[in-house]
Amino acid sequence: MTTPTTPISQGNFRQQAILDELRRSGGAARIHALAAALGVTEETVRRNIKRLSEMGLVERMHGGARLLASEEGDLNQRMAENPGAKRRIARAVARLIPDGASLFLDIGSTTNYIAEALRRHQALMVVTNSVTVAYRLAARNGNRVFMAGGELRPHDGGAFGAEAMDFARRFRTDYAVLSAAAITAADGLMLHDIEEASFSRLIMQNAACRIVAADGRKFHRRAPIVAADLSMVDILVSDEPPPGELEEAAREHDIRLILAD
Repeated sequence: MTTPTTPISQGNFRQQAILDELRRSGGAARIHALAAALGVTEETVRRNIKRLSEMGLVERMHGGARLLASEEGDLNQRMAENPGAKRRIARAVARLIPDGASLFLDIGSTTNYIAEALRRHQALMVVTNSVTVAYRLAARNGNRVFMAGGELRPHDGGAFGAEAMDFARRFRTDYAVLSAAAITAADGLMLHDIEEASFSRLIMQNAACRIVAADGRKFHRRAPIVAADLSMVDILVSDEPPPGELEEAAREHDIRLILAD
């Protein structure tokens, strides 16, 4: 499998639309079906699939394409990956959040474990685009939970798009707690979805303290879309120390590193 080397441009929504349609189609689809679903020519689909193939995100087949294993699975699959490390990270993050704090919580398996770890906290004000995070923290201990509107994605229960972005812009919180598909010294936080990257960047801009929670596997992965560079991160919580180049970059950006025990 080719390792992706160049992130998808934030403006290249055609490639993102193809990835989304492949997910909706169960991971594989014919060229003509993709063209019909997206309202473009088959040549446009072939050209973008060629680029996605070069980035290691899809495999070209005769007359179609399928997602490769590097694409993130649905939320239940991701929750089952490395759960012990994610629970330790979640507990470490929860210790950073005082009762009565306001915070953004984004979509993601690690974020869901963090929401679970926050269930004993009191009087939190939580802003989220994740239906599972909202469910875990709403109507508990005097919490106030604000849920972004818009269509929920079927594979992870996340709300994205213009409505979710407009909603999140209204808030200024004490913390933003988010996850990433990959973290690198050169590109920072990386994700698989353009809208998700835009949402992550917005909530980081609107929070006083930005906490990134990621298990050690994320330090050795790549994803196609840059969400934010390391200068936007205040605290990085993981179960493993980052490799040398990333640790040096974190030190240069004055990022506080916390290892979950």
